[in-house]
Amino acid sequence: MDDKREMGRRDVEKRWRDPRAIRHAAMYDGAVIGIAAVAVAVFLAAGATDVVIAALVPGVCLLGGIGALWIGYRSYRHGGTWPIWQGAAWLLFALMLVSLSLPTLALR
Repeated sequence: MDDKREMGRRDVEKRWRDPRAIRHAAMYDGAVIGIAAVAVAVFLAAGATDVVIAALVPGVCLLGGIGALWIGYRSYRHGGTWPIWQGAAWLLFALMLVSLSLPTLALR
């Protein structure tokens, strides 16, 4: 019972200091963004006309965001600093929304 109370207090306190989790989340986001950048480069090299290649970019960001939420959930279950991973997921979801313009560019 005391462990759950401590975990609840830690969640509300908002004073997390976990450089290792921040570094892992940043590396995860960097890897997903790198894969999305390669997909953008392939899309532009193909003449910016293939809708399937254009849809890969938001798809990669969507799957990366879901993966970050999954890692955050696992971190929460183990008593770790899950909000760091939630922030990583929100960054990838925001990039997904921005990159949704690429398939419409290919349709024109």
